[in-house]
Amino acid sequence: MKISSIIMSKIDDLDIKIIRELKKDARQSYREIADRLGVAEGTVYNRVNKLRELGVIKGFIPDIDYSKLGYDLVVLIGVIVEGGYLLEIEREIAGEPNVSAVYDVTGEYDAIIVARFRDRASLNDFVKRILAMQHVRRTYTMLVLNVMKGEYGIEI
Repeated sequence: MKISSIIMSKIDDLDIKIIRELKKDARQSYREIADRLGVAEGTVYNRVNKLRELGVIKGFIPDIDYSKLGYDLVVLIGVIVEGGYLLEIEREIAGEPNVSAVYDVTGEYDAIIVARFRDRASLNDFVKRILAMQHVRRTYTMLVLNVMKGEYGIEI
């Protein structure tokens, strides 16, 4: 049995409801969640600890509006890498401070980068640094114009 199947067999509807509440506002108290769901506070506490132990909940992080911090440019960058060097290149790119995500993908590109920048000059410098990396053959940069849905999770 796959690990994901084992984890899913341990998660029930109440766990899903708790996760939904935490996605809305991870700062709300266990008492508030318990009141909303009609269960004891201790039940919520125990369920959240179980979900953390299973690795379902990895952390509680703020939802930041980066544009209010001056990072108005959001880009997706497709990268084509010479064979055998993809992980090395991805690790180097992932260490860049403006990078939000690095994905291995199928299709025309080997990796997709999601990054944020304050201005075109810093974006330009970043793209040139990537292109200067040994084993990077090509990049393709797409500027995000509007975000219709920006959450990385799914509705559960």
